[in-house]
Amino acid sequence: MKKFIYRKKPKRNSLATTQKQFIRGLVSLICLSLIIIFIFGDHGLIKLYKIKGQRKKIQGYITQLRKDREQIKEEKNRIENDLDYIEKIAREKYKMVKPGEKVFKVVEK
Repeated sequence: MKKFIYRKKPKRNSLATTQKQFIRGLVSLICLSLIIIFIFGDHGLIKLYKIKGQRKKIQGYITQLRKDREQIKEEKNRIENDLDYIEKIAREKYKMVKPGEKVFKVVEK
């Protein structure tokens, strides 16, 4: 009588499953890395929101400077052309008076 010797066949199913798991893990790791870079990287979403906030703040500052510049231009124009305004400034800021005028200083108790 012959004895049958059973050889263990290499489990292809097990090897294929292991390879699939490895590939899935590798793809997952790559995807996770890309997501992290997309959110936290130098050109990521967080950096983008910070830059937008800075841009908004700077735009506000530029707008304020433009308004200030316009006011200074108006002031300059008035100083160059409006004699009454020049007189007002001379009296208020520099305590100047016309000849023959008297200045009264009010002292509070």
